[in-house]
Amino acid sequence: MHEAIKALIQSRDLCVLSTVSGGKPHCSLMSYVTDITCSTFYMLTLIGTKKYRNLESNSAVSLLIDTREEDIDHRRNDIRALTVTGVFQPIEDPSEQKRVLRQLLERNPHLKEFAESAEAKVFSVRAKTFQLLDGVSRSYFEEVD
Repeated sequence: MHEAIKALIQSRDLCVLSTVSGGKPHCSLMSYVTDITCSTFYMLTLIGTKKYRNLESNSAVSLLIDTREEDIDHRRNDIRALTVTGVFQPIEDPSEQKRVLRQLLERNPHLKEFAESAEAKVFSVRAKTFQLLDGVSRSYFEEVD
């Protein structure tokens, strides 16, 4: 994986998750953690949400991770934006769910109350491609094996 892609993923903890159902897109701001390779993203949602229904009906997703917060005021030309295409994968194994939830809460303690809901569910997105736009003219594309 290109080091700039990995560094951007590791330096952030928020992404925009895009789902689709019935031909209609839906975007959600999400907290995330990744596996060591940065190719699997883990998130938390409530099972009754439109987002989760979309994930169950269409596993194709897209993530956006960017640097707009740090670059918006003085270096707009330097904003980096990473688009990740991937596949939703539910996490069914209870021990895996607990491990992932523990990681999510370590990095995102503000999710504690949300995570305690009986409707809360951790899930993963396995990356298929990465496209990094670095400024307005530099771009890197990678497919995941």
